[in-house]
Amino acid sequence: MLEEVERWLDRRSWSVADRPLERVLAAKRGTRVSVVLPALNEEATVGDIVSVIRRELMSESVPLVDELVVIDSGSTDRTAEVAAAAGARVVARDAILPRIPAVPGKGEVLWRSLMVTSGDVVCFVDADLRDFSADFVTGIVGPLLTDPDVDFVKAMYDRPLGDAPGQGGRVTELVARPLLNLHWPQLAGFVQPLGGEYAARRSLLERLPFPVGYGVELGLLVDALHTVGLDALAQVDVGVRKHRHQDGQALGRMAAAIYRTAQLRLSRGHLVRPLLTQFERGESGFTPRTYAVDTEERPPMAEIVEYARRRVA
Repeated sequence: MLEEVERWLDRRSWSVADRPLERVLAAKRGTRVSVVLPALNEEATVGDIVSVIRRELMSESVPLVDELVVIDSGSTDRTAEVAAAAGARVVARDAILPRIPAVPGKGEVLWRSLMVTSGDVVCFVDADLRDFSADFVTGIVGPLLTDPDVDFVKAMYDRPLGDAPGQGGRVTELVARPLLNLHWPQLAGFVQPLGGEYAARRSLLERLPFPVGYGVELGLLVDALHTVGLDALAQVDVGVRKHRHQDGQALGRMAAAIYRTAQLRLSRGHLVRPLLTQFERGESGFTPRTYAVDTEERPPMAEIVEYARRRVA
């Protein structure tokens, strides 16, 4: 590990307990905090997450979060209804920036969320978390409120796979961590580089391009490093993350998108063949199925005319 990273780990890696809620609230002053949940068919979990945030972080006694928005990415279940009933403002992905046709993907939803939120600090939380704790929000928002030199904070946590502790995050260990260590060794200290829970200053997010798919977390992390430098990045231990795990083939598609995101940042060129073929066993043997790898990225939000007009207004 680089000596620079070892120093960074001492200076910029914390536990949620390092910043008691009272200290975070005292440091908030006039800073607005928005929490965004990107959601696609998450009716089983999104309501509990919204309820915890509303109850523990949006009360008169604990006014940490000013805005809680669920961006519904075309759900076919009751995600929007459940989220609204729990107290979130629900916005449909396709209703945001209708001039620009939406494409499927998590990064697309996160990018569009900047248009419908107003917080100086924007906190992203995945909507499939189980046994959700408000620490996921206070932990990653805290450094941004107490330390003006910090611009981007990722959560770190244990990721069990079923009953096996520490076995989650398979794409992280097999794809993202090797890529970061080999090509961006300054980022080798991040425990969960692909984690979906992170917070950043709007002034940074609006300057970054957003890969539309699963590569968004790696892309934002790498681009944040290049934009503000390692010392402006941080991570906070928030405990244990439990969520719905995807099957191996879905993980393969995720890995391909992440590799493509890294490749683009290494060369700013084009993937020779942006397709991934996987195999499924059927009645007559293995059947090949080919999927497109996400190749589109959204430009920095600061370059979008509607966003610039909103800021002037």
